[in-house]
Amino acid sequence: TACMCCGVKIWFCSRNVLCVCVCNWQTDYYYEYTECDSTGSRWRVAIPQSPGACTGLPEPVHGTECTFSCKAGEFLEMSAQECTQCAAGSYSLGSGIRFDQWDSMPVGFSSLATSLENSPNGDDRPTCNSSSWLPQGNYLESNRDECTVSLIYAVHLKKKGSVSFEYQYPDNNLLFEFFIQNDQCQEMDQSADTKWLKLTNNGEWATHTVNLKSGTNILYWRTRGVLMGSKGLKPVLLKNVQIEGVAYTSECFPCKPGTFSRVPGSTKCEPCLRDTYAGHGASSCTPCNATTQYAAQGSAMCKDRPPCSRKDYFQIHTKCDHEGKTQVIYKWIEPKICLEGVTGAESLPPSGEREPCPPCNPGFYNNDTATCSPCPPGTYSDGMKPCTWCPAGTEPSLGYEFKWWNILPPNMKTSCFNVGNNKCDNMNGWEVAGDHIQSGAGSSDNDYLILNIHIPGFKLPTSMSSHSATEFGRITFEFETVCVADCELYFMMDVNRKSTTVVESWEKTKTRQTYTHVMTKNASVSYTWAFQRTNQPSDVSISCPVSFIFTLGFCYSDCHFTYAEGNATLTYDFSLLGSVGSLMNGPSFTSKGTKYFHHFNISLCGGKLAECTDNVTDLSITDSQRENGEGANAVKTFICQSTIIPATGRGFHTALASQSINLADTLLGVTVESTLDGVRARPELYPQTSKKVPDVNFYYRSLEATSSCESGRSAVVTLRCNPEKNTKGELSVPSQCPAGTCDGCTFHFLWESSGACPTCTERDYHQIEGACKGDQQDLLYVWTEPKLCIGGVNLPEKETLPCEGMEFWVRLGAGLGTFTAVLLVILICYFWKKSKRLEYKYSRLVMSANKECEMPGADSCAVMEGENEGDMEDEIVYTKPSLLGKLKAIASKGNGEHYEHVQLNSSHSKALVWS
Repeated sequence: TACMCCGVKIWFCSRNVLCVCVCNWQTDYYYEYTECDSTGSRWRVAIPQSPGACTGLPEPVHGTECTFSCKAGEFLEMSAQECTQCAAGSYSLGSGIRFDQWDSMPVGFSSLATSLENSPNGDDRPTCNSSSWLPQGNYLESNRDECTVSLIYAVHLKKKGSVSFEYQYPDNNLLFEFFIQNDQCQEMDQSADTKWLKLTNNGEWATHTVNLKSGTNILYWRTRGVLMGSKGLKPVLLKNVQIEGVAYTSECFPCKPGTFSRVPGSTKCEPCLRDTYAGHGASSCTPCNATTQYAAQGSAMCKDRPPCSRKDYFQIHTKCDHEGKTQVIYKWIEPKICLEGVTGAESLPPSGEREPCPPCNPGFYNNDTATCSPCPPGTYSDGMKPCTWCPAGTEPSLGYEFKWWNILPPNMKTSCFNVGNNKCDNMNGWEVAGDHIQSGAGSSDNDYLILNIHIPGFKLPTSMSSHSATEFGRITFEFETVCVADCELYFMMDVNRKSTTVVESWEKTKTRQTYTHVMTKNASVSYTWAFQRTNQPSDVSISCPVSFIFTLGFCYSDCHFTYAEGNATLTYDFSLLGSVGSLMNGPSFTSKGTKYFHHFNISLCGGKLAECTDNVTDLSITDSQRENGEGANAVKTFICQSTIIPATGRGFHTALASQSINLADTLLGVTVESTLDGVRARPELYPQTSKKVPDVNFYYRSLEATSSCESGRSAVVTLRCNPEKNTKGELSVPSQCPAGTCDGCTFHFLWESSGACPTCTERDYHQIEGACKGDQQDLLYVWTEPKLCIGGVNLPEKETLPCEGMEFWVRLGAGLGTFTAVLLVILICYFWKKSKRLEYKYSRLVMSANKECEMPGADSCAVMEGENEGDMEDEIVYTKPSLLGKLKAIASKGNGEHYEHVQLNSSHSKALVWS
């Protein structure tokens, strides 16, 4: 007969045997605490390793207080419920736990991938089953695809605590967030700077810490890629996760390989020294065989020394001596790990010949010493001549210009990083080489070779300090890359030591070219070049010059524009459109079906620059944080673009912004013409308009060259007067170019708004006369339709004038007509009578002048003797009757007297007078 007791089979000879197994402490069962009750107490209970495997478990007893915890370096020994020091080779945080070894996924951690949303076709939805966070020994590595993958860990805290971790996040195409949920799957309140993690420099680790509340905290590290092309994603790296606030730890953590703790009660493990190693839970390190083996600091094993190669030495230029001579010498990289004198090993090359030192860089001089010194204030030099005072009325153009690389300038430094955050065995990342500086050998592929220069600030020349401009400086450098396999060169910038952003990057072999970046903010800035080799050795060099030239070239517009057309002058005030306009177009889809939108911010005049931020929710950052550049990497310029990933409900819970780029940092000008400074507007891309107000074009250019746009990007914002839109208006892009650009280099925008109409003048309204009512008449002023103006002059107020009614004028007209008619009749009669009278008088006159005297009377008409015929000549005189006489004549005719009085004068009369 046999029975199992505590996992061991025991044989008995008797058939009637009762198998009873009594549990043994530390082999068959372990202790745990129950949950705390409402009084804050708990019980210690024994739990068998295998349910039902043994009997005789200890009875439950009262446990320690719920808030009880041990000190760092101690653990709670459950059998006695007392704090005990950790043994050598282990450590304890007391009220915390740490995860720093990632050979496999630690207990409690899980990785969950979420399926992508439906693609545009609906059927070809890619699977995410293979997407996961992967352990890589000293760190975890995130996915490199478009799947949403979460790293989850749940912890129950008896008191308030915190979580901290180190991470690398170099690629903004991969979105990375950290948030916390409670046991009801409700997300806890977090600010933007704790939820959305900032980008890091390539090869450098950042630390992130978030406070935790008591109770259950479910920690989420979540990533998601946005692939816009064939370029791969750089993963997020995570290590050294530490959680504070647990009530107790019932065991100590063994030291991970490569570290040790020599004495009991240690709070951390120390890394092994160089050329020593240690295994798991070591209390000391073991030396390697120094003749044939080596080990880096913190190694878990020794490695065989390889034969020496080109990667094991480097060249330097010695400092100029008192004779002005220098030479190239070669040195082994320290510490030296390679072997000489073995098959395939290379020897250290001999030193070069001594040769004259190169001249000083511009702005420096050599006064017969071995070093170059900066010129005194107010002087200048090309580096080969002594410093000379600037002519009267001029000042030196301040800046750095490095043409010669004999030694590394004092404001530059170089280093080497790998993904483990170890400097590459104290190697220099870059080496000076006379007329250029080049990348070093590095210790292995995937190392980041770093070159950094720090600029404490910018100072404009006095002659330009009063001008309003935002180009405070620029950096120009010439470079080329020669790569056997894959490689990448990054150019990065860190403003005010807050966060490092990648300005531009280049992949694979590139021919010699020049790159310029404009500094639009007067601040302390560090520029960094990081070169990474992949798979096989390669090389890169930055050649002369790396220079900083401080000039002005960035200008704002006052948002006013005047255009003369014929005899009319149109005046525009575009400030009515607002400081910044926004446009979101789309949606678009990546090759794997991820939906995204393009979001543009446009500042027409530059009074308030447009801003685009990376990896933040639209409403997470306050205005003050935006101004200070906190919470995200911000791009401020005339026109910028972000890629927006909308909320899906399954992945990220809020809309995200990423990939912020600068499209326009210089305003070229404003005109109605279709071309300006080589930038062409394309009015044919927009619907045609028959309105009389012309479109106004704002032309912009970006001085940042890209791989596809060697001369930089440009943009045209066309403003169109549309009285049907509100003042803010509406932005749009051409239907033929849904991304805003048809060629990738020139962006086109149409801004329709009533605020884009010209300012109103007196030409834009007219007068209307109202009807006369109650002896009053209104004069109204109305806009000429369609109204194609805004602001400017106002319509005059309505005027009321006195007026006469229609009946008065009719009566007056009838009276005047009657009087005129009567007057005309009287005049007609008068002139008719007068003509008759004149006719009669004429006939009488003719008769009296021609008839002969038949019978002479007393006064004979014959000529008497003694009288001259001339004396007897009668005169006939017509006297014009007066008005009274005419009336009398008319009256006499009325009485029947149809004759006139004729007085015949005697011979003494001089004339015959008609009266």
